[in-house]
Amino acid sequence: MPITHDFKYQKPETISKVLKLLAANGDKARILAGGTDLVVKIKEGLESPDLVIDIKGIEKLGKIVKKENAVHIGANVTFTDLINSKLIRTKLPLIWEAAKTVASVGTRNRATIVGNICSAVPSLDSGPALLNYNTLVCLTNLKGERLVPIYQWFTGPKKTLRDPDEFVEKIIVPIPQEKNAVYYGKLGRYSGEDLAQAGIGIIGFADKTFRIAFCAVGPIPKKSIKLEELLNGQEINDELIEKAKAIIEEEISPITDIRSTREYRTHMMKVMFERGIKQVIAELKK
Repeated sequence: MPITHDFKYQKPETISKVLKLLAANGDKARILAGGTDLVVKIKEGLESPDLVIDIKGIEKLGKIVKKENAVHIGANVTFTDLINSKLIRTKLPLIWEAAKTVASVGTRNRATIVGNICSAVPSLDSGPALLNYNTLVCLTNLKGERLVPIYQWFTGPKKTLRDPDEFVEKIIVPIPQEKNAVYYGKLGRYSGEDLAQAGIGIIGFADKTFRIAFCAVGPIPKKSIKLEELLNGQEINDELIEKAKAIIEEEISPITDIRSTREYRTHMMKVMFERGIKQVIAELKK
């Protein structure tokens, strides 16, 4: 399908130029990084920007950098970059696991994790990992910078806290200092490129605390505080797992659509939770 919508195209060399363009054009401008969502939306008439700002030439935005006890991931970092990063694999393995499940190799070569959270679709694979790592979204405009906790970032399906003149320069992901094990479970219709029908990310720590988050089973990705409160500090056994599975029904709100039914999503979330919590516990015992 060709692009029939006319728009202006700019490829600024610095972040300051990006901010000036956003300030001048507001919600009539769109940022182009990977383009895997934006280009499709323009082709299908879902987006009609007056200006497309291509940031791919800004080298600073393509870096993954460890600073103190956090990893800074720039706006141009692709899912393939994450998969190939030893820093991500060893320090933030839940992001590494989730990145491997995103779409196809071709899409992962272009799609960015910052673009993923800006698209804010309920099924985004990066959501559970970023929530569990207490990620900060770094927003910049001409007035300065603000940091938004990822749990506040998503305001609805395909909606975020970003203002029209703001640019997501990077995300900042704290590195857990305690021994931990992770699991990312994704329900898809087939092997290969597919959106999640349901997804769950789990981090378990040596002190018997857990972080659990979902995607694709509600309007936004979300943490499960009730599950964490039930499991934290406890010896995990079959009886506790069954209690947790009952809570899952209260914590998620899946829909029935062309890809899956509400009932199947709920059932499989329970299955993935049990599989994941047992895998995490086994890894922690090694």
